[in-house]
This record gives sequence, C-alpha cells and structure tokens, in this order.
Amino acid sequence: MPELPEVETVRRGLQPVLEGSRIARVEARRPDLRFPFPEKFLERLTGKTITALGRRAKYLTMHLEGGPVLICHLGMSGSFRIETSDDGEMPDSSEMLGAFYLERSKSAVHDHVVFHIVSPEGARSRVTFNDPRRFGFMLFSEGAPDTHPMLAGLGVEPTGNALDGELLASLLKGRKSPLKAALLDQRLIAGLGNIYVSEALWRAGLSPLREAGTIAKPGKKAKQQRDALAEAIRAVIADAIAAGGSSLRDYVQTDGSLGYFQHSFAVYDREGEPCSKHGCGGHIERIVQSGRSTFYCRTCQL
Repeated sequence: MPELPEVETVRRGLQPVLEGSRIARVEARRPDLRFPFPEKFLERLTGKTITALGRRAKYLTMHLEGGPVLICHLGMSGSFRIETSDDGEMPDSSEMLGAFYLERSKSAVHDHVVFHIVSPEGARSRVTFNDPRRFGFMLFSEGAPDTHPMLAGLGVEPTGNALDGELLASLLKGRKSPLKAALLDQRLIAGLGNIYVSEALWRAGLSPLREAGTIAKPGKKAKQQRDALAEAIRAVIADAIAAGGSSLRDYVQTDGSLGYFQHSFAVYDREGEPCSKHGCGGHIERIVQSGRSTFYCRTCQL
C-alpha cells in the first residue's frame, strides 16, 4: 500500500494542474470503489473550483470552493494520471498525449473516475483515477477533513519539527508493545507504514522488537534514543519524498514514472545482505511481526 511519501508525491504531481482550476465535468464509470460514491457525487463536484489540494497521513484532500472537501485514498493499487491538451480542446483519449502523459502498463478498464479540468487560463486537462483492485475510495467531508470519521483520531504527522524526542516519549510512555508496532499505530503517528518504520529504526540503531516504552524512560540514554528515532523518522520521510517515493508493485507517480527511493533501502527487502552501517559486520534479517515483514540488523539495532 502506498505510504506517506508516495501520497505526498502524488499530491505534488496533481497540485499544479488542480489548484485554482475548475472541474468542468466528472465521469464515474462505476457506482463504487471500496465504498459507494457519495450521493450526488458528480453534481456536487461539477463546476466547482479547487481551492487547495492537501494531504493528511495517507489521504488526499481536495478542497472545493463553497465545500465539500473530497477525501481520496489510493488503497493498494490506486493512482492518478494527468493528460493535458496543448490547444485548449479536449480530444479523445487516444489523441491526448500531452506533456504529463506517459504510457503505463495499466488497462484503461480500471480508469474509474475522470475529472475534466479547466485552468484559470483556459487550458484543459483530464485527471484519471485508475484502481485495478478498487481498494481506494472517494468520500465527502462536509466540514474540516479532520472531523471526518476516516481522519478523526489520527496522530501527529511525521514531518516538520512537531515530531521530536519529547513528543515520542509522551506517545510511547508505558507501552509494552514492540517498538515497530507502536510506530505503526496511526493514532500515535499518522502516515507511517511498514517500509519507512523499518528504515527509520535502522537509522536510529533501535531494534523493532524492543519494548516501545523503553525509549520514554528517564535518563540520558533513553533521551538519546528517542531523539535519534525522531530525527530518523523525519529524515527518512523527507528523503523518500525527495526521491519521489518508493515504487513497489502497483505504485506510480502522476506522470507514470517510477519513484526511486527503493534503491536506497538500507534494510527493507534486503534479507541476507550485509548491513551497510559502517563497522557493523552484521546481516539483514527478516522476521514477521503482526503478519507483516520486518527487516533489521540484530547486530547494530539494539
């Protein structure tokens, strides 16, 4: 499933085309995705100007002038494709090969929602949501997105300076669950997923198996550990966003190209390889935690 860096990459790809533009028309080529489309889905979108395109955890938020807010989730295989027209007309799909278009391996039979967009300058684009597995969804929020049941209760974002060692201590204090499991709890930190938690723990030198509350204890060592972990989380997310996310299985960016952060993985999917940390000498192991693969080095992650 796309993690926060992938979703942020999609947001940044869509933003130049969508923000400030008007939705001239919307096609819904089926009645549902994971959930049925909201009542009057097409009518409530048509003619609206998109004032902002945001992200909360792994959700995209499309803010419309006069409301509502459209909340989008990519699910496991969802992606957006941008097609543009140079002459201001809207040709057929077979003729529409604008600057943002790259041929992709996904069948058009999985193009489920199509937004026909007109920019303030009159340029026309088509933004298509493609989702073979249909685990993605689009829902309306009548108020602020954080009040919607899908987003209410989400924890702090793992970007910026809000996430620091002291905040980690307050979130993890007294928790006896494994550290990796605690970091995946979306009620504590929103948007962290399996890949980037594994990478952050390796950077911080902390075992995914250790009790989460140990880094919240008093003392200099625990403080150093939680400070290092907070820094590692922020850094790995920032690095992944800068690299365009990780293209695993179905994920692609809005122009059809692949992200390349997967080439920088230190531990994820590198079972049996030597640990790349200077002077370590250990090897990457794979274990299963809560039904999910965890990759780590037992030599340097303590």
